[in-house]
Amino acid sequence: MSSIDSSARQPLFIGQFMTWGMFWFLVATAGACLFFIEGLDALLEAWQLPEYSHGPLIPVLSGLLFLRQLKEVPVNPGPVRDRWAGVTVLLAAIAFGTLGKLSNINDIVAYATILWVGGILLISFGWKTGKHFWPPVLHLVYMLPLPGVLYYKMSTWLQFISSELGVWFLKLLSVPVFLDGNIIDLGVLKLHVAEACSGLRYLFPILSFSYIFAVLYKGPMWHKAVLLLAAAPITVLMNSVRIAVAGLLADRFGVGWLEGFTHFFEGWVIFITCIILLFLLARVMLFFQPVKMSVVDALDLDTDGLGTQAMRIKYLRPSTAMITAAVLTLAAFFAYQAVPERGQEAIDRDSFVLFPRQLGEWRQEGPPTTLSSGVLETLAADDYHQVSLVSPDHAAPVGLFMAWYEDQSQGGVHSPEICLPGAGWEIAWLERTDITERLGSDSYFEINRAIIQKGEARMMVFYWFEQKGRHIAWDFEAKFWLMIDGIRTGRTDGALVRLTTMIRPDESDAEAEARLFSVLEQVEKPLPRFIPNL
Repeated sequence: MSSIDSSARQPLFIGQFMTWGMFWFLVATAGACLFFIEGLDALLEAWQLPEYSHGPLIPVLSGLLFLRQLKEVPVNPGPVRDRWAGVTVLLAAIAFGTLGKLSNINDIVAYATILWVGGILLISFGWKTGKHFWPPVLHLVYMLPLPGVLYYKMSTWLQFISSELGVWFLKLLSVPVFLDGNIIDLGVLKLHVAEACSGLRYLFPILSFSYIFAVLYKGPMWHKAVLLLAAAPITVLMNSVRIAVAGLLADRFGVGWLEGFTHFFEGWVIFITCIILLFLLARVMLFFQPVKMSVVDALDLDTDGLGTQAMRIKYLRPSTAMITAAVLTLAAFFAYQAVPERGQEAIDRDSFVLFPRQLGEWRQEGPPTTLSSGVLETLAADDYHQVSLVSPDHAAPVGLFMAWYEDQSQGGVHSPEICLPGAGWEIAWLERTDITERLGSDSYFEINRAIIQKGEARMMVFYWFEQKGRHIAWDFEAKFWLMIDGIRTGRTDGALVRLTTMIRPDESDAEAEARLFSVLEQVEKPLPRFIPNL
């Protein structure tokens, strides 16, 4: 976005206020809005969630960071000859966005949009100048939703940390308490540290704030790094305090105190406290600096002239690179419109209602178990089946659970690695195991084998992700093949299969494992009817 001063030659105008450079810039922007529309929709949807409700502020703050940084860039009335690096970045953004559109994973399209923004800045200013604008572009990452798998893993981890610290604080306050998974047992009542209490709704905006704080901070680089890295532990610590206060209020005054305005106000108090702690941390570091200064003096808060910098868009120069960017973005949009819709046909499968009640020596005991409404909402499966199987030749039953998803692209399967600990079970041991040879399977078969425990009770678990004949243990690998299948065929269906059995006090782990393998061998045979392998 190079500008010229009043003494330099004025650019060609196509109207009173519109230059040719600005015209092609707006055409490119309009083309990007059309091409990346699925990513923008994903952002709007994510911003409605408490964890990402700060999202609409991020582009505004990034814009202000950009204008502040632009004040340091002198006016360049001459030609810019290094714009084509930006075209390369823009092409990468279009390619990345196309992968997201083909695989029907809108979050990928949203990520590609940021790459496009970086490309258009490099085209506007050239590589030599534009490469210095990475701070405001990188800040846009904070408006994006995390990939589903990463979100649930992080949320679960933060739940556990917050629960443990919260209980520790309650014990310091002499409140009798016991932690069972994410359940804080106060004796007279139990508090569930839900996903909403994991701290993510504070972590994301605090991380964004600390990023801006570090960018504006004029102290040493290691100070900036400390401020940026300290945001996460400060947030987790204060969220644990929040949980402890909630437990204390519930213990002293009842659960009613946690509802409505008190719960909302308590959250905002924690948020503001986190910001105050960041300022205090900066103050402590500045105290040990040779040149004494206050935190306010150490922050570059000068906002003068931002409006003037914004008006420099009028002086955008027309260039072959900018015209190419506009044409490429629009061409990508129209080309994608010609791609026929895929994966819209009904998937040929039988409902789990028809799943056999007898599997070799194993038979179903009683009717299938119905999940609670809360679990169903979290599971978000299109079809599921949960039964207990018994055999006269085995000492304990085996639990069979299957969940099938017609479309996994917008969330999809939740790994038992995440949900089991939340139910109070601790994972004592977990490994991915290749069982292809043992089963004599025609295709590669990998499962997760785990031992979980709750108190003295121990349970062995087998689980894997079933995707078009693939038996996948690693959830990130499952997401990778989900993207590949979406690109190839437009289909993003798949399932989770889980087997569980109690390890009796009088038996070895190997005996419980043999029981699960006995059921697995029988379950595998009818599975393609209910989870298509093509």
